[in-house]
Amino acid sequence: MKYKWHVLGIVVLLFFHSIGETLGPVLYKNFINTLATYDRTLYPRLIEILIFILLARSLRTYAFRAKDYLTNFLEPRVMADLNNTCFEYMHKNAYAFFSNNFVGSLVNKVKKMERGFEMVTDRIVDDFLRSSLAIGFAVIMLSLSHITLGLAMLLWCAAYMAVIYRFSIYKLKFDLKKAALDTKIVAQLADTITNNVNIKLFSSQSRENHAFNKITHEHFAIRRFSWNLMTYLEAVQATLMLLMEGLMMGLALKYWKAGNLTVGDFTLIQLYLVNIFDKLWSMGKQVRAFYEALADANEMTEILLTPHEILDAPNAQLLKVDKGQIEFKNVNFAYHSEKPVFQNFNLSIKPKERLALIGPSGGGKSTIVKLLLRFHDINRGQILIDGQNIAQVTQDSLRDNLALVPQDPILFHRSLMENIRYSKPTASDAEVINAAKAAHAHEFISQSQYGYQTFVGERGIKLSGGERQRVAIARAILKDAPILILDEATSSLDSESEHYIQDALKTLMRNKTVIVIAHRLSTIMQMDRIIVLENGQIVEEGPHEELVKMKEGTYQRLWQIQAGGFA
Repeated sequence: MKYKWHVLGIVVLLFFHSIGETLGPVLYKNFINTLATYDRTLYPRLIEILIFILLARSLRTYAFRAKDYLTNFLEPRVMADLNNTCFEYMHKNAYAFFSNNFVGSLVNKVKKMERGFEMVTDRIVDDFLRSSLAIGFAVIMLSLSHITLGLAMLLWCAAYMAVIYRFSIYKLKFDLKKAALDTKIVAQLADTITNNVNIKLFSSQSRENHAFNKITHEHFAIRRFSWNLMTYLEAVQATLMLLMEGLMMGLALKYWKAGNLTVGDFTLIQLYLVNIFDKLWSMGKQVRAFYEALADANEMTEILLTPHEILDAPNAQLLKVDKGQIEFKNVNFAYHSEKPVFQNFNLSIKPKERLALIGPSGGGKSTIVKLLLRFHDINRGQILIDGQNIAQVTQDSLRDNLALVPQDPILFHRSLMENIRYSKPTASDAEVINAAKAAHAHEFISQSQYGYQTFVGERGIKLSGGERQRVAIARAILKDAPILILDEATSSLDSESEHYIQDALKTLMRNKTVIVIAHRLSTIMQMDRIIVLENGQIVEEGPHEELVKMKEGTYQRLWQIQAGGFA
């Protein structure tokens, strides 16, 4: 256990705190019994008892403060560790995980995990452990005075806690529903905020209001029901405490009548009852809070207990790329079992070859890139880079050797300098600026108020689509990986910008194995080979000059459709 000495220290300090708390009523009992003798010669004895009372209260107070000091280190430290664990584990999930979850809900789950730990720890330390020690010592001291009173207190506490536990277990299922609705509300908020432009464009504010109101009404209903349950339980708790107080004081009077109890014993019993009732009332509330915290943490716990979909093989080696040859050998893959994308798919890309992938949507172009990046694992077959199976090398080393310029680049809400440097953290400012110049991004960056220190907004929203693509191209230029993937890399550029970027891409593609996905055929005319994909199969391949001459060919048909726009 990482923090065992801190935990042990907290337990020991609570032990001393409870001793001080338990000794107080015993000392007050002796004080009152001494007063009841009306013997003035016992004045020194009373002063002595008062000193011990102050010492007991000091032990109780300062042991608790020392416990707080240790807790104030332990809880924030473990909460930071939890955040780091959630961050690391979540980001190791496969591409599909993030495609199937809302960003807002994932963030909410991490924060609820952190808050849940804080709540659970506080309840265990400040309520369960502290109360258990206090009740245990009180039962022992009462038993020393009169065994029947001690046993009655013990049995009543056991019955009380059994009622609280059973109720909390019953209530847990409603707490889980409430926690799920909490996450659903956050997810809906995040989704609508992200799509606020669409809401305005399609005049759908009232529709979204209705959908959100429906979720919040469900949340209201389950929350009200849960709170009503708490109200009913508190009525039961109060009844049990009244019965116990009546029973204990009735027994005490009986033993007093028989001459077995003193006036000080009544003080002892009453102080213990007040203390125990206070502890149990608090514990009853905190048991419910404990299970609510567990419910809050449950969703993130499920993620942490779910194995990662894409894992490095045992003893995975580092990928070494000397040539840049890529081979797909008898690859079978399906996103869903009922609809395969590839069946026995074969493709060989020569070292330093510039390959273009075209074809209708759903043909498998983007899937090839995702499989090459190992965003998904294939069902059968092999993908090789320079003869090395990508499933047998580390994911980091694989992606270190690949550079991707996507169709819709997403940037961090950081400075332009940081975003470009992200592909090569050790790059100097001069290297970053040279890459930006090569990507024709330097022009708009230098005109910004803060230049390379300009923050781009969430997902790069402060930049235009073309500006984001230039930053992505600059990032790829800086990375200088041996294998380059361009996925509609110029789709957001105007004609003038595209002209400049094409020059940059020619420089970027030099001495690299290149895969280009494009719908605009004008961008792939200079490729060494063009592959036409339909339904996961290669239906045509060759250079532009050959494919354009094939009668009734797919490429030739697409060329005729687009030719009027640029030829």
